[in-house]
Amino acid sequence: MPSNTRRIVRIMDLNEGAEVAKAYELAHQRGNTPGAVLRAQRCHGIAEMEIYRAGDRLVMIMEVTEAYEPAALDAEGERSPEIAAWHRRMGELQKTPFAAGVAWPEAHRVFRQSEHD
Repeated sequence: MPSNTRRIVRIMDLNEGAEVAKAYELAHQRGNTPGAVLRAQRCHGIAEMEIYRAGDRLVMIMEVTEAYEPAALDAEGERSPEIAAWHRRMGELQKTPFAAGVAWPEAHRVFRQSEHD
């Protein structure tokens, strides 16, 4: 990880069902994620983002720069019809957030191998 970035890990669950998982993965294949979403992420300090799936559980790993502005990113999503439509579409596939109304709650680290002798 470049020294000018930090890692953020977020968790979300999909609604159950193979068709939901298939639709979610299809939406995230190259060329299917709206350009406005990708531009907004980069503009607001997300240098890299990966999403992994195991069953219905999603894990998002982001590398963010000092320019990372989650509030500004959210505001842009509210102003842009294309981003708002994407968020609605993905929200239909995701379970209600398990962290008091927070979409993609941030996970905290409980273990790092390099910190152990």
